[in-house]
This record gives sequence, structure tokens and C-alpha cells, in this order.
Amino acid sequence: MQTPDRRELFHFGLSGLAATAAMHLLSGEGQAKAVTHHPAKAKRVVQISLVGGLSHVDSLDHKPALTKQHGKSLQSTSKPDVFFGQVGLLRKPDWAFTRRGKSGLWMSDLFPEIATCADDLTVINSMTAESANHTPALFVLNSGFQFNGYPALGSWLSYGLGSETSELPAFVVLPDGRGEANGAASNWTSGFLPAEHQGVVFRGGASPVRDLFPEKPVTADEERDTRGVLDELNKRHAAASPLDTTLAARIRSYELAAKMQLAVPKVANIDSEPESIRRLYGIDQKITEDAGRRCLLARRLLEQGVRFVQVYSGGPIGGSPRTSWDAHENVGENHGLEAPRIDRPIAGLLKDLKQRGMLADTLVLFTTEFGRTPFAQSAANSVGPGRDHNRYGFSCWLAGAGLKPGMAYGSTDEIGWKVAEKPVAWHDFHATVLHLLGLDHERLTFYHNGIKRRLTNVHGEVVKEILA
Repeated sequence: MQTPDRRELFHFGLSGLAATAAMHLLSGEGQAKAVTHHPAKAKRVVQISLVGGLSHVDSLDHKPALTKQHGKSLQSTSKPDVFFGQVGLLRKPDWAFTRRGKSGLWMSDLFPEIATCADDLTVINSMTAESANHTPALFVLNSGFQFNGYPALGSWLSYGLGSETSELPAFVVLPDGRGEANGAASNWTSGFLPAEHQGVVFRGGASPVRDLFPEKPVTADEERDTRGVLDELNKRHAAASPLDTTLAARIRSYELAAKMQLAVPKVANIDSEPESIRRLYGIDQKITEDAGRRCLLARRLLEQGVRFVQVYSGGPIGGSPRTSWDAHENVGENHGLEAPRIDRPIAGLLKDLKQRGMLADTLVLFTTEFGRTPFAQSAANSVGPGRDHNRYGFSCWLAGAGLKPGMAYGSTDEIGWKVAEKPVAWHDFHATVLHLLGLDHERLTFYHNGIKRRLTNVHGEVVKEILA
């Protein structure tokens, strides 16, 4: 092997963990071992991502004052900056709120099944977003930036921690059966990180990974000979370009694909699960079957060593009827259709992880790009049934490893419009997730175009008050 010159050596050193991983892969030793900055509470993550904007005042953020002021005008010295500019009268929630579990956590009747898991949830009622536009807001939720081309959270975890298995990707995406979210693959891109950290989409049906198997039958001898030739060519290319991480990622992707041909059919065979488990996830009901199958598949992937699984609820924005949580026209109608699709499957996932002892070292995230306004999206002096986008205050929840369960953190004002105390931006949320996985968000970096890039940009504080 040719000795690298000073410039190549300097560039290689700047590549950090990626360079180490590339050499590790090319040396034939298998997956790179996770190296954390401090002891980790969580080993793996499953994120349920609600596309379109869940109404916090109808679900997780109890506002009695909003009910009392129903039909009254918003008391503001300036016109609110909302997406469609239609500011109607204040409107009460469409679902009643009740204290749940021993913790007494406030939750509405929108998610009755998830509410039975209230004592396991850590709710953040003071989330804020940078944008009130769906696509850039989703990008911030996933990557910390409003523009595409930046690595997603799952890609950063793949880069920083690797996978616990050599047979499956570290980062798997399970889109809604009705279609991919707006922005599609830009939401799970590896950006400037090596390509091997890209999210891999698994779909429903007998072939969850596109192009994994050849279109035409191949004999065992043909496959053996083909792989032998490819292996030899890969070795020659790797020897000639030892510092090319793109080449390393490509070789790794082909090696992984070969192993996935055996691993994917096995892990995707959820029909092998007991009937009691299938019922727990709602696979026995038409309305919950799609989300139930994906939530159960998520658990099976995590069991097999996948580091990060992202489950989407909601397809593309727009269209009629809507296939997302974008409740401009009618919150009761929209959320009343979307919530039953995921309520039982997500509750089933939480209960299943807990009964298997996996919730103790698994982090569950329930996120949405922004919330909805406490006032109606309608003409002034009227109370319409819809709500506009609200980036100034909304809710998400977490569950599992290293968290204080059965608690609510932060708050919005009395009507649920803007954060009143303890604001949490997406950079803070991401910093906290990385912290629970043993990673310091300021030290997990990648040198790109003269900048040490990181998931949290130059921002972010760990939300320590929600940590156990």
C-alpha cells in the first residue's frame, strides 16, 4: 500500500469517527464498536413522527382557560404571525382532558390507549420551532436545519455509534403506508456524512427493501462466482484508494445488501408473532393494521440491533382527503381520523417494549413539526372548526431510558399559544437525545467544507430536568 502524503494524512485525521469506521470495515473486522463520551442510558431509539402538526391543545397541553374563553377574541396588541393569516376566535379543545395514571399526567381523550401508558411518558409542553412551513419544519425536526442536505438524527447516531448488527442497517425508516412525508428522502439523508449512514426505507409487503433481490432467478453457482469477482475488484479498489470513504461506504453497502437478503425476510416476517402480540399492536383491525405492522416491525428491528427506527404517521401534505395531521379545515374530523390509526399500535409498542425489558434501554420519541393555534383558522369574529400552524409552542413526549416518567415539563401561556416557561428548541431536544445515548452534542462532529459540523449547529442545551 502506498504511504499517504502529509495532505492525505491530515485530511484522513479530520474525518474522525468516519475514517476509523471506514478502516474498520475495510479490515474485515465487522462493525465499528460504539465509543461514547459518557455512560449511556439508552442503546437504541424509535421515533414516531407525526406529519402535519398535532394540535397540542387538543391532546397533551391542558388549558382550562381556553375552554372558558371559547368564542372570545384573542387579546393581542399585534396580529399573530400565522401561516394562512386567518385569525378567528378562540376555540376550546375537541376532546376532554383527564388526569391519567398514578402520576396524574393531563392527557385528552384523543389518545385513550396511549393514555394508559401515561406513567411511562415524559411530556414536553414547551417545544418551539424555527419555521411554520411543513417541509423546512420537518427538516429542522430531523436534522436541526431548515434546508435539505444536512444529516438526520438517525444518520448522526449511525455515524457516532454504529449498529449492533452487521446484517441490518443502523438507521431504518418506515413511511406511512399512504405515502412518504413531504421532503421524502431528504428527511433521512446522511447529508455530508459517509453514505453508509443514510436511512434505509423498509416498506410493507413481501419485499420491504426495494431492489434487494434480483428480478430474475440466479443460480447458487452464478451468485457465488459473481460475488467472488466483486470481492476481488473491491479489494483492488480499496488498496488503490485507501482514503476514499465514499468507496468504503459503497463496498459496505454491497456487503450489507448481501447479508440483508437473509436477515430482512426473517425480521420482516411479523406473521410469526403470537396472535396476542398481533392484537396488542392492532394488526387484527383494519384501521390500525398499517401502523400496527410498522410499530411491530420497529420492535423486531430494534431487537436485532438496529440503532434508530423512524416510524411516520402521515403521508404527503395536501390532497383531499388529507393523509396527514394538517388540520386546517377541521381538527375534530382530521385528528379524529388520524389518531385511531396510531393510538393502539403506539400503546402496544410501549407495552411490548416494557414487558420485554427493552424500555429500560430504549428511547421512544413522539414528535411533530409544530402545533396548532388555540384560535380558529377562520374569518375574524367567527369560530371555525380548523386550526392553523403554531410554531411558538407545542408538545412532544419521550419515554424509556434515562427519563423521569409521568411528568410534564415546561408550559405555554394560559391559552396554549406561546411558550411561557422553559422553552425547548429542536437543538435542545436533539442534544438531550444524544446525551441519553452517551454522546456529547458538542463533541459529535464531522469536518465538512472547513467547518466542524454537528447536529445541533452552534446551539443546544441538554434538558437536564427531565433526566432521571
